[in-house]
Amino acid sequence: MGRAVSGGSGARVLAGILWIVWYGLWAFLGVAAGIYAGMASKDELEFILPAILMGTCLFWQLAPILTTDAGASLNVRKILVYPISDGELFVVELLLRLTTALEVLLVLGGTLIGLLLNPAVPHWLPVPAISIFIAFNLFLSTGLRSLLERLMAIRHVREVVVLLTVACAALPQLLAVSGRAHALRRLLSFRQSGLLPWAAAARLAIGDAVALPVLGLCAFTAAAYVFGRLQFRRSLRFDSTAARSAGSTGSGRWTERFYRWPAALFSDPLAALFEKELRTLARAPRFRIVFLMGFSFGAIIWWPLMHGGGHSGPGGVSYPVVVSGYAMLLLSEVAFWNQFGFDRSAAQLYFSAPVPFSLVVRAKNLAGVTFVALEIALILTLCTALRVRMTLSNVFEAVLVTLTLALFFLSVGNLSSIYQPRPLNPEHSWGRSSAGRFQVYMLLLFPVMVGPIALAYVAAWFWQSRALWYGILGADALVGAACYCFATAAAVAAAGKRKEEFLSALGQSGGPFTVE
Repeated sequence: MGRAVSGGSGARVLAGILWIVWYGLWAFLGVAAGIYAGMASKDELEFILPAILMGTCLFWQLAPILTTDAGASLNVRKILVYPISDGELFVVELLLRLTTALEVLLVLGGTLIGLLLNPAVPHWLPVPAISIFIAFNLFLSTGLRSLLERLMAIRHVREVVVLLTVACAALPQLLAVSGRAHALRRLLSFRQSGLLPWAAAARLAIGDAVALPVLGLCAFTAAAYVFGRLQFRRSLRFDSTAARSAGSTGSGRWTERFYRWPAALFSDPLAALFEKELRTLARAPRFRIVFLMGFSFGAIIWWPLMHGGGHSGPGGVSYPVVVSGYAMLLLSEVAFWNQFGFDRSAAQLYFSAPVPFSLVVRAKNLAGVTFVALEIALILTLCTALRVRMTLSNVFEAVLVTLTLALFFLSVGNLSSIYQPRPLNPEHSWGRSSAGRFQVYMLLLFPVMVGPIALAYVAAWFWQSRALWYGILGADALVGAACYCFATAAAVAAAGKRKEEFLSALGQSGGPFTVE
């Protein structure tokens, strides 16, 4: 008991340290913004202040969407049974939306203090300008979350939403890489973006033509309030179950072939368990979202590497390797770290059915690797379609590195799935798969898992030998296989000893608040 308490205390201390480091970095940015805002001239503020406010606005609105981590929110099904008005629930939701914007508030707070200390800025204008701008973002984020939550519950629509979001997020980077950065400069320019909310807030804060910025910013805020309130009210009365069942059709011929191919290589019960895992993951909206983002958003955020080509010399990491590794990192959150999350209380069947638990773990691992391989194939196909310069060596590199890394991910994932299980609703498109404590552990374990592969690249770069790279990577694969065998055996043994704790954790249901 003492050891468990000590381990929990250590995890809390480590989590506190990481929390301090993370928000300390944002506090530093806030201080830097405040120093600049306090020392800059009015002409300099006319250019840089709209850019600062635009960056905070985009981060506030897009970061929860692109990371599929929307923070705390109301669990509508559990809260509607209480005699609470829609307006009161809306206020609670607004307060919860603030929890996703602590980083932005630090930057805005520093900027506000700097403006108040700047003698070139009227002291009575920055506070209402920044306050109204915060209210605008708060209302807008609440409305966007409610709208996206409903869209993500509709079959086939959620995938379109993800692709459109990725396309919008990619637009600035595509403009910069394509040599049309002047379009971005015009967007950031104070004079060119005067009708945008961040520009209106900036003009109001520095006292440039107060009347028009006040009207514009208040109009934006009022529209955001109406949008947020309307979308939140619709979400309260939205039947997600009916939306998910609408338009449901049977699987197509090619889909069924994909699900049934394990029967050609394995015998039952492994083949049946393997097929069940393929169907479970493919039908889970949460999994489909990260799968789509892996090869689409992953290819976009690493776009600058593509302009250098996929080819790399000894010690160089090619573009397909980077994108494949990023895609697998996204998939691991739902396919490796918390493998029994979608099973929830149904996981007790694995202990009552006459099937060895080791086969269950093996089937889940095979399903995860199958989707990793499919992700790699899609990434290589996308690289070919975009005419990225690749050699056959780059293709082998992407496959070998990603699958070797998968062995280390599976080793950790098999243990974490037993020691840190967490129930997941497969219909929720947003949310974290792993518990907060395990997120802390992963920050420490990730360098250990990636280190052996990084060593291969460093050695190949230092000695300029591709053969050395293959040799070290082969040794890494053997070490990964040994770790996988040991970790899997330990996980199976732990499942038998921790059966009650394991099933109890997966059988828990949420309260009136959800953390996504």
